[in-house]
Amino acid sequence: MPKTQEEFATLPRVKAKRGGPTKADVVVIGAGPTGLACAIEAQNVGAKVVVIDKGCLVNSLFHYPPGMVFFTTPELLEIGDIPFTTANQKPTREEALQYYRHVAQHYKLTVNTYERVVAVDGDDGSFRVTTIGAGEMVHEYKARKLVVAIGYYDLPNVIGVPGETLPKVFHYYKEPHPFYDTDVVVIGAKNSAAEAALDLWRHGARVTLVHRGEGLGKSIKYWVFPDIENRVKNGEIKAYFRSTVQEISADSVTISTPGGTMELKNDFVFALTGYHPDFEFLKGLGIELLGEHNRPACDPESLESNVPGIYVAGVILAGSRTNEIFIENGRFHGKNVAGDLKKKLDL
Repeated sequence: MPKTQEEFATLPRVKAKRGGPTKADVVVIGAGPTGLACAIEAQNVGAKVVVIDKGCLVNSLFHYPPGMVFFTTPELLEIGDIPFTTANQKPTREEALQYYRHVAQHYKLTVNTYERVVAVDGDDGSFRVTTIGAGEMVHEYKARKLVVAIGYYDLPNVIGVPGETLPKVFHYYKEPHPFYDTDVVVIGAKNSAAEAALDLWRHGARVTLVHRGEGLGKSIKYWVFPDIENRVKNGEIKAYFRSTVQEISADSVTISTPGGTMELKNDFVFALTGYHPDFEFLKGLGIELLGEHNRPACDPESLESNVPGIYVAGVILAGSRTNEIFIENGRFHGKNVAGDLKKKLDL
């Protein structure tokens, strides 16, 4: 990434076929389920739409562990009135990825992946969005309106202890095989932590849970909760509640417990303590963040932010309270945005 304006200016620029920036009525930043839903609804009211994402299509879902099963039923993940069919009561990650690919193809959405937004300039009716894509190529877009649906999964909540940046520490969990016959500490006790702890234990890791709360999280999936609860009760997975990690070293983890400080033998740590939206990006757009949870200021009906012409959608509406908005309710934000776009763009 360029670090100065001089470096940025020297990068090669990709031009549209007619020369100059790619033009659209609406640029949607974020190609997750909510971003796709917003693009579909805006397209349905007659807008020309381009979707941009720094990763792949539904990038956050792609980074979920293989074989993960959703808590919700398939119909609650549907967007664009396209049925999500599955033989299972709960859909898997793989089925969801296939479904959202199908939706993007059905609506012929223009989705430009692997482009990171580095600058947004201009005002309502005439925004310019600059991105950097593969090969450090610079792309430019002109849009009358912007929709920001960037999600939150890319920014983990750090615990802020010495040793957290060691290579042995992970904020995401993918699969268990590399951790066979190792000592693993999992920090947290909600869905991600519980599922990771069980998967690691079943594949031969020696697992210890550390959680600052009184016990296992009440929001754990109902079919997972008795499993993790029994493993803890039987001592198959060790658990320290009302406890916090104080330091991580190359071969141990120091924790503070109600019984005093303990040092645990350790090879790897999964700090699965949640994630948060990119508040700096939102502030850089001029969007005001309100209250202790940094909720973006916006009209509750249209979802237009305090910056005219910039709309916010999806989980970022909840600020740091990321457990309030999921695909199930964020998918409807597209209709709010599109209704306002239809009036203001005179479509």
